[in-house]
Amino acid sequence: MSIHIEAKPGQIAQTVLLPGDPLRARHVAETLFEDPQCYNQVRGMYGYTGTYNGSEVSIQGTGMGIPSLSIYVHELIHEYGVKNLIRVGTCGSIQQDLALGQVLLAMGACTDSVTNNLRFNHLQYAPIADYQLLSKAFETAKSLNISCIAGNVFSTDLFYLDDVNRYDVLIDHGVLAVDMETSALYTLAARSGVKALSILTVSDNIITGAGSSTVDRQQKFMDMMKIALEISNSTQHTAYRQQQ
Repeated sequence: MSIHIEAKPGQIAQTVLLPGDPLRARHVAETLFEDPQCYNQVRGMYGYTGTYNGSEVSIQGTGMGIPSLSIYVHELIHEYGVKNLIRVGTCGSIQQDLALGQVLLAMGACTDSVTNNLRFNHLQYAPIADYQLLSKAFETAKSLNISCIAGNVFSTDLFYLDDVNRYDVLIDHGVLAVDMETSALYTLAARSGVKALSILTVSDNIITGAGSSTVDRQQKFMDMMKIALEISNSTQHTAYRQQQ
C-alpha cells in the first residue's frame, strides 16, 4: 500500500499530470476537470481524478525538488499502475532571448543531483522524454497556436545560489532553463518502462532577473495545461485502440 497517497485501487487514471504545487493541482481539477474527485490529502499533497473531454485523467501534486517528486512518481507507478506521467511546472530561463511565459518541452534533462550518480554508480546517464508524448505535445501546441520550444533543461537541487557564473557552461551548450524535477521524472519512467514528459512555463529569467506577475503566470500556466490535457486525451484513445 502506498505510504504517501491514500487513493484506493482504481481511483487514479493511467495518465497523471504532475504540478509541484498541490494547490495548483486542486485549482486545475476544480477549474478544468469534469466531476473532479479528490483521492489524496495526505500531507496536504492534493490529488484528483476527473474527466476532460470525456477521458479520465488525474492530477497529483509532487512538492518541490527531486526527492519529493521521486516519492510520488514511484508510488504512482508501482502502487497504482500509472503509465503516462506529464510534469506541468515552472522554470527559470538561462537564455536571455527566452520570453517570460514561453512554454518549453524538455527533450532531455541535465542535473547536478547526486541521485543519478548513486543510481548509476557514477556512470553518466542522459534522461530523456518519451518521444511519442514529446511529438504529440509539439503537434498539439501548434494546433492550439501556442508558442512552444523543445530543448534541454537542467534539474538542480539548489534553488538559491551564490555563484552567478554557475550556469555559463550550460548556456554555452544551449540548455534552455532550470527546474528541479525533470531529470528524476525521466529516469524513474525509463526504469519502469512508462512514458514521461515535462512541459514547463518560463516564470522568470535567471540571467536578466526578469520575473512574471501572478496574473501572467496563471495565464501562461493555462496554456501549458491545455497542451497537457489534450495529450491526456490522446493517451486514453491510444490505450483503447491497443486493447481492441
